[in-house]
Amino acid sequence: MALSKEDLRQLYRKRAGLYDLTANLYYLIGFREQAYRKQAVAALGLRRGDTVVEIGCGTGLNFPLLFRAVGPEGKIIGVDLTKEMLEKARVRVKRNGWANVELVHGDAAEFRFPPNLGGIISTFALTLVPEFDRVIRNGCLGLAPGKRWVIFDFKLPSHRAAALFVPFLIFLTRPFGVRRELAERRPGESIKKWLGNLSMTEFYFGFTYIAVGEKGTACQE
Repeated sequence: MALSKEDLRQLYRKRAGLYDLTANLYYLIGFREQAYRKQAVAALGLRRGDTVVEIGCGTGLNFPLLFRAVGPEGKIIGVDLTKEMLEKARVRVKRNGWANVELVHGDAAEFRFPPNLGGIISTFALTLVPEFDRVIRNGCLGLAPGKRWVIFDFKLPSHRAAALFVPFLIFLTRPFGVRRELAERRPGESIKKWLGNLSMTEFYFGFTYIAVGEKGTACQE
């Protein structure tokens, strides 16, 4: 059964202190998380001066990559459900002297995206949100024309041989709230639905993917 939002708050409240360390442990099984994050941020096609929103920013692991892309003249808005994760992000921001980062504590489904955004990204977060379709639509409305929504997340593999390892991968990601029914959610279809196009690349034997949608005429009020 998928965790409730309160369950997720409690889970990530407990994991906040060691989140970065435990996330890096996946390198031991060949999961190149940082390389995938770099590809996801690069897929945004950000320019200096852009404003980018990250849904489920956690401790701010993507902030260094996003800051390099938008520069000090741009802006990063990080949204997260858990106050303790944002506190870790705030420490990261202060340590690096980033004056252009805004942290928002709240539910992604209720977040009001500002207009003329240069990009929106979510990594390992959107499948945890039951209202992911609404979040993608709302984000699409906030994007400037030609700008991109990028999702980096888990999914169930389509290849039959890889599917044999699903129980093992679900077990490994369970500490982060992942359940089989969550991996069966398809935010990529919402990207195609609201943005009108979809580019999807699979990684790690099909267990993870990067979905990219570019705003066209499909996304309207």
